[in-house]
Amino acid sequence: MSNSQSSHATNHVAHHFVDSDQQFDSAKFGMWVFLVTEILFFGGLFVAYIIYRAWNPDLFFMAAKELDTLMGGVNTLVLIGSSLTMAMAIRSAQLNQQKNITIYLLITIGLAFTFMVIKYFEYTHKFDLGIFPGEYYTYEGIDHPKAAIFFSIYYMMTALHGLHVIIGIGLMVYLLIKVRQNTYHSEYYTPVEITGLYWHLVDIIWIFLFPLLYLID
Repeated sequence: MSNSQSSHATNHVAHHFVDSDQQFDSAKFGMWVFLVTEILFFGGLFVAYIIYRAWNPDLFFMAAKELDTLMGGVNTLVLIGSSLTMAMAIRSAQLNQQKNITIYLLITIGLAFTFMVIKYFEYTHKFDLGIFPGEYYTYEGIDHPKAAIFFSIYYMMTALHGLHVIIGIGLMVYLLIKVRQNTYHSEYYTPVEITGLYWHLVDIIWIFLFPLLYLID
């Protein structure tokens, strides 16, 4: 390895790490700790959902009929596809395929925006009907005095998930900027991989949300 190649392979290592492997392991461990806190956070919302559904099974069944299963299903496929392209971006970084990293990140970002656009139309349709959270609920199509409870939970869970999607888009835009600077290569692709872990969590959370909210029977 030439001196320039050796410098390129090691200049990413922070001074407080022994080598690249230790830095990678530490970063990955830190991301897993963060993901566990995210799981606990959403887990609390899932528990609230289960409790209110146990208290109001008929309400949840009726209210779920107002959700667009087709849109939810399409968004599920969109996020699954985005997880695949994110994995391909990581693989491209491992193989020093700079152009492919950019391509797969752009596709992933495009799919993330597609998810948000579909969610926008889903939200606006409900708003037009008067389906708002909490005390702002005015929809009269559901014959139940506590109809707003389901939709308050729905908006809280899906909006928080949407916020995570937006954060993921921001992270991937940052990765694109760094890719243009030739920052990532086979010796250093840690930010790409840990962003991928985050994005897979976003996907998994939606895979749980979709059947819980849209496919109640």
